[in-house]
Amino acid sequence: MTRTFWVILALIVAVGGAFASMLSLGDGGRQAVAWRTPSPASPKAEAEVQNADAPRALTMPVLGVKRTAVGNSWNDPRGGGLRGHHGTDIMAAGGTPVVAAAPGRIEKLFQSALGGITVYVRSPDRRWTYYYAHLAGYAPGVREGMAVAAGDRLGYVGDTGDAGAGNYHLHFGVSRMQPGQRWWQGEEVNPYPLLARARPSR
Repeated sequence: MTRTFWVILALIVAVGGAFASMLSLGDGGRQAVAWRTPSPASPKAEAEVQNADAPRALTMPVLGVKRTAVGNSWNDPRGGGLRGHHGTDIMAAGGTPVVAAAPGRIEKLFQSALGGITVYVRSPDRRWTYYYAHLAGYAPGVREGMAVAAGDRLGYVGDTGDAGAGNYHLHFGVSRMQPGQRWWQGEEVNPYPLLARARPSR
């Protein structure tokens, strides 16, 4: 075998080794990207992840409604399909008492075109805001700044805002808050897993 043959063979081996090394690096890059951006989870799994650091369970915010009677309406189409539903609708007769699902302080009493008569309650650690919408009115004595315990009366089930006349229900929302965020801000998370969990016995 000639010297030229050995030179060509050495070049082929060197080029092949470099190519294999590049493939290996390429795989490593893809693995790193996959680690940073996992494949989409199911809506149920996403809800559990979103609520992983949330309170373990909430008091049912409408008196007399059982947990099993509430469905998961998160991301159901609203506004003619232009937006997703970011909360849980709890159906009940008009005038049924609405109570605080968790302790906190009433941060805002507000009326809007979509939510109607609403209450925003901020958790004691200020990491969570609980939103109560479509109320018929507020309970006597309810005011901004007052502290509430779980089960304290806030208002009454109604059909205000865009609920639709006679479509009595409470729209209940939960938002994860960052330091400095105000009552209308925060990251909305699915409240259904928190409502569906049984409260721990004391």
